[in-house]
Amino acid sequence: MPDDLERDLLDRFVRGDQDAFEAIFRQFQVEVYRWILRIVRDPSAAEDALVDAFWRAYRGRAGFQPSRGFGAWMRRIATNAALDHLRRSRKAARLIAGGDAVAAPAGADRATIESIVRAFAALPPGLRVVATLAIVEERPYSEIADALDVPVGTVKSRVFRAVRILREELARQGIHP
Repeated sequence: MPDDLERDLLDRFVRGDQDAFEAIFRQFQVEVYRWILRIVRDPSAAEDALVDAFWRAYRGRAGFQPSRGFGAWMRRIATNAALDHLRRSRKAARLIAGGDAVAAPAGADRATIESIVRAFAALPPGLRVVATLAIVEERPYSEIADALDVPVGTVKSRVFRAVRILREELARQGIHP
Protein backbone atom coordinates (compact mmCIF):
# COMPACT_ATOMS: atom_id res chain seq x y z
CA MET A 1 0.00 0.00 0.00
CA PRO A 2 1.52 3.32 -1.02
CA ASP A 3 2.18 5.98 1.62
CA ASP A 4 0.31 9.32 1.50
CA LEU A 5 3.04 11.15 -0.44
CA GLU A 6 3.30 8.38 -3.04
CA ARG A 7 -0.50 8.14 -3.26
CA ASP A 8 -0.71 11.90 -3.92
CA LEU A 9 1.87 11.54 -6.70
CA LEU A 10 -0.08 8.64 -8.21
CA ASP A 11 -3.38 10.55 -7.94
CA ARG A 12 -1.80 13.46 -9.80
CA PHE A 13 -0.44 11.06 -12.43
CA VAL A 14 -3.92 9.63 -13.02
CA ARG A 15 -5.29 13.16 -13.48
CA GLY A 16 -2.63 13.78 -16.18
CA ASP A 17 -0.19 15.94 -14.23
CA GLN A 18 2.98 16.05 -16.37
CA ASP A 19 5.29 16.70 -13.39
CA ALA A 20 3.89 13.65 -11.59
CA PHE A 21 4.44 11.51 -14.68
CA GLU A 22 8.04 12.70 -14.98
CA ALA A 23 8.66 11.97 -11.28
CA ILE A 24 7.22 8.47 -11.65
CA PHE A 25 9.29 7.90 -14.79
CA ARG A 26 12.49 8.92 -12.99
CA GLN A 27 11.60 6.70 -10.03
CA PHE A 28 10.78 3.56 -12.04
CA GLN A 29 12.73 3.79 -15.30
CA VAL A 30 15.73 1.72 -14.17
CA GLU A 31 13.59 -1.03 -12.66
CA VAL A 32 11.33 -1.21 -15.73
CA TYR A 33 14.30 -1.13 -18.12
CA ARG A 34 15.92 -4.05 -16.29
CA TRP A 35 12.65 -5.98 -16.40
CA ILE A 36 12.28 -5.44 -20.16
CA LEU A 37 15.95 -6.27 -20.76
CA ARG A 38 15.43 -9.64 -19.07
CA ILE A 39 12.79 -10.38 -21.67
CA VAL A 40 14.19 -8.94 -24.91
CA ARG A 41 17.90 -9.53 -24.18
CA ASP A 42 18.94 -6.54 -26.28
CA PRO A 43 19.78 -3.16 -24.64
CA SER A 44 18.75 -1.08 -27.65
CA ALA A 45 15.43 -2.91 -27.99
CA ALA A 46 14.90 -2.60 -24.24
CA GLU A 47 15.28 1.18 -24.47
CA ASP A 48 12.70 1.33 -27.26
CA ALA A 49 10.31 -0.91 -25.32
CA LEU A 50 10.86 1.22 -22.19
CA VAL A 51 9.68 4.35 -23.99
CA ASP A 52 6.75 2.43 -25.45
CA ALA A 53 5.81 1.03 -22.04
CA PHE A 54 5.78 4.41 -20.32
CA TRP A 55 3.84 5.92 -23.22
CA ARG A 56 1.27 3.11 -22.82
CA ALA A 57 1.15 3.75 -19.08
CA TYR A 58 0.54 7.44 -19.61
CA ARG A 59 -2.23 6.79 -22.15
CA GLY A 60 -3.80 4.15 -19.87
CA ARG A 61 -3.40 6.11 -16.64
CA ALA A 62 -7.17 6.45 -16.16
CA GLY A 63 -7.36 2.69 -15.61
CA PHE A 64 -4.73 2.74 -12.86
CA GLN A 65 -5.92 2.59 -9.26
CA PRO A 66 -3.65 4.84 -7.15
CA SER A 67 -4.46 2.85 -4.00
CA ARG A 68 -2.51 -0.08 -5.51
CA GLY A 69 1.19 -0.32 -6.24
CA PHE A 70 2.51 1.23 -9.43
CA GLY A 71 5.36 -1.29 -9.86
CA ALA A 72 3.25 -4.37 -10.57
CA TRP A 73 0.95 -2.43 -12.91
CA MET A 74 3.94 -1.04 -14.79
CA ARG A 75 5.60 -4.50 -15.04
CA ARG A 76 2.47 -5.81 -16.80
CA ILE A 77 2.59 -2.95 -19.29
CA ALA A 78 6.35 -3.39 -19.76
CA THR A 79 5.93 -7.12 -20.33
CA ASN A 80 3.35 -6.46 -23.04
CA ALA A 81 5.63 -3.90 -24.69
CA ALA A 82 8.51 -6.40 -24.58
CA LEU A 83 6.31 -9.16 -26.02
CA ASP A 84 5.26 -6.88 -28.85
CA HIS A 85 8.93 -6.23 -29.58
CA LEU A 86 9.65 -9.98 -29.62
CA ARG A 87 6.77 -10.54 -32.03
CA ARG A 88 8.07 -7.84 -34.35
CA SER A 89 11.64 -9.11 -34.19
CA ARG A 90 10.51 -12.68 -34.81
CA LYS A 91 8.76 -11.56 -37.97
CA ALA A 92 12.00 -9.93 -39.05
CA ALA A 93 13.81 -13.20 -38.18
CA ARG A 94 16.54 -11.41 -36.27
CA LEU A 95 18.77 -13.51 -34.08
CA ILE A 96 20.92 -12.01 -31.37
CA ALA A 97 24.50 -12.67 -32.38
CA GLY A 98 27.23 -13.91 -30.12
CA GLY A 99 25.19 -16.38 -28.10
CA ASP A 100 24.38 -13.90 -25.33
CA ALA A 101 20.62 -14.42 -25.57
CA VAL A 102 20.62 -17.41 -23.22
CA ALA A 103 22.90 -18.81 -20.59
CA ALA A 104 24.79 -21.77 -21.99
CA PRO A 105 25.67 -24.85 -19.96
CA ALA A 106 29.17 -24.81 -18.48
CA GLY A 107 31.70 -26.15 -20.96
CA ALA A 108 29.39 -25.85 -23.96
CA ASP A 109 31.12 -25.26 -27.27
CA ARG A 110 30.20 -22.42 -29.62
CA ALA A 111 28.08 -24.68 -31.87
CA THR A 112 26.02 -25.83 -28.88
CA ILE A 113 25.56 -22.26 -27.69
CA GLU A 114 24.41 -21.20 -31.16
CA SER A 115 21.98 -24.12 -31.26
CA ILE A 116 20.52 -23.11 -27.91
CA VAL A 117 20.17 -19.50 -29.07
CA ARG A 118 18.42 -20.63 -32.27
CA ALA A 119 16.11 -22.92 -30.29
CA PHE A 120 15.11 -20.07 -27.95
CA ALA A 121 14.63 -17.69 -30.89
CA ALA A 122 12.32 -20.22 -32.55
CA LEU A 123 9.96 -20.33 -29.58
CA PRO A 124 6.71 -18.40 -29.96
CA PRO A 125 7.06 -15.04 -28.15
CA GLY A 126 4.65 -15.98 -25.34
CA LEU A 127 6.64 -19.11 -24.54
CA ARG A 128 9.99 -17.40 -25.09
CA VAL A 129 9.29 -14.70 -22.51
CA VAL A 130 8.21 -17.26 -19.90
CA ALA A 131 11.15 -19.56 -20.66
CA THR A 132 13.62 -16.68 -20.53
CA LEU A 133 12.30 -15.36 -17.22
CA ALA A 134 11.94 -18.81 -15.61
CA ILE A 135 14.93 -20.71 -17.00
CA VAL A 136 17.52 -18.08 -17.84
CA GLU A 137 16.68 -15.37 -15.30
CA GLU A 138 15.42 -17.85 -12.66
CA ARG A 139 12.58 -15.52 -11.65
CA PRO A 140 9.91 -16.98 -9.36
CA TYR A 141 6.78 -18.26 -11.10
CA SER A 142 4.65 -15.95 -8.96
CA GLU A 143 6.55 -12.88 -10.21
CA ILE A 144 6.21 -14.02 -13.83
CA ALA A 145 2.50 -14.68 -13.32
CA ASP A 146 2.03 -11.21 -11.87
CA ALA A 147 3.88 -9.56 -14.75
CA LEU A 148 1.89 -11.47 -17.37
CA ASP A 149 -1.37 -11.19 -15.45
CA VAL A 150 -1.97 -14.94 -15.64
CA PRO A 151 -2.32 -17.64 -12.97
CA VAL A 152 0.83 -19.38 -11.69
CA GLY A 153 -0.49 -22.63 -13.18
CA THR A 154 -0.46 -21.03 -16.63
CA VAL A 155 3.17 -20.02 -16.14
CA LYS A 156 4.06 -23.60 -15.13
CA SER A 157 2.24 -24.96 -18.17
CA ARG A 158 4.00 -22.55 -20.52
CA VAL A 159 7.41 -23.36 -19.03
CA PHE A 160 6.67 -27.07 -19.46
CA ARG A 161 5.66 -26.54 -23.12
CA ALA A 162 8.68 -24.33 -23.79
CA VAL A 163 11.09 -26.89 -22.30
CA ARG A 164 9.47 -29.66 -24.37
CA ILE A 165 9.82 -27.60 -27.56
CA LEU A 166 13.41 -26.65 -26.72
CA ARG A 167 14.35 -30.29 -26.09
CA GLU A 168 12.70 -31.40 -29.34
CA GLU A 169 14.46 -28.68 -31.32
CA LEU A 170 17.85 -29.42 -29.75
CA ALA A 171 17.37 -33.17 -30.31
CA ARG A 172 16.55 -32.41 -33.95
CA GLN A 173 19.91 -30.62 -34.13
CA GLY A 174 21.67 -33.63 -32.58
CA ILE A 175 22.02 -32.16 -29.10
CA HIS A 176 20.60 -34.22 -26.26
CA PRO A 177 20.30 -32.17 -23.08
